[in-house]
Amino acid sequence: MRYFKFLLILLTGLTLFISCKNKLNVNADWQDITVVYGILNQNDSVHDLKITKAFLGEGDALRFAKIPDSSTYPNKLDVRLEEWQSGSLVDTISFDTITINNKEEGDSIFYYPYQLVYRANHKLNENSVYKLKIINHKTGKETTSQTPLVGHLDVKTPAQIPGSRAGFDTILDNDVSWFAAKNGAQYQLVIRFHYTEVLIADTSHKTQQFIDWVIFTDEKALDTTGVYPNDYAFPGKGFYLNAGHHITVNPLVYRLAGNVDYIFTVAAGDLSTYMQVNQPSTTIVQEKPFFTNITNGIGLFSSRYDRTISLLPSNLTKQCLKYSSYTYMLGF
Repeated sequence: MRYFKFLLILLTGLTLFISCKNKLNVNADWQDITVVYGILNQNDSVHDLKITKAFLGEGDALRFAKIPDSSTYPNKLDVRLEEWQSGSLVDTISFDTITINNKEEGDSIFYYPYQLVYRANHKLNENSVYKLKIINHKTGKETTSQTPLVGHLDVKTPAQIPGSRAGFDTILDNDVSWFAAKNGAQYQLVIRFHYTEVLIADTSHKTQQFIDWVIFTDEKALDTTGVYPNDYAFPGKGFYLNAGHHITVNPLVYRLAGNVDYIFTVAAGDLSTYMQVNQPSTTIVQEKPFFTNITNGIGLFSSRYDRTISLLPSNLTKQCLKYSSYTYMLGF
């Protein structure tokens, strides 16, 4: 009997010992992981980079995210952008820190409204390759990446000639066509319709408004050589359906049709890949592959290009806004 009591005590002790040794620690050892996000655009003269560090701690990660010190480096980093052409370094652009205050609540889970970014003022060359270097002189760590720029986008339709107008038929299709941009991998087109609201009781009171109509967001160039145009057709009545859906009926105002902007945006290869990887899953498989093009860090450094073609509305468009079944109640 005493033997069985001793055995029971021994087994209980071993169980407690093993349980203590196998205690789960969900937090790995802390590492300095640099997080970089930056998109260059040759149309911009001011370029911002968001550079932070990953954080780890016991407790609620969402709470840590709202504390700036959790993800901000305590020391200023040495951030440079090198311009290369034909294998030769032709220029070096230095970034400095600046605090912006336009981040709104709900934009992300991180702290707001103040954000520390690295900024440089410089005109970029679409024929160059830009190499990013981030050096932490306190630790000696160097983080790098590189990207080409997206070249100029040559739009064939709508035509940009004197007298051109933006016309949308309620029956016929409209079309756009463009030549592939150098290094462009993904194309987006948004048509922005500007209009003025005039208060009937006081016609001196005018408000400028606009609505957006997304035509496509994930169009790939069929011809990437830039020799043949890429075409895309869409129903013209969609212009009036979109207006009827987004503009509220208001008997106190009348409206004047303004410019119609064709806003083209082109993403470089790495930016396109990043968007594809991170788009919402449409299957039961929720696990997503991980993509980064940052060496000795994580994040994204790539480029995009945007071009806007602004046209006046045609007489047909004005008449359809006034009388079509989708928009007659809007007061155009």
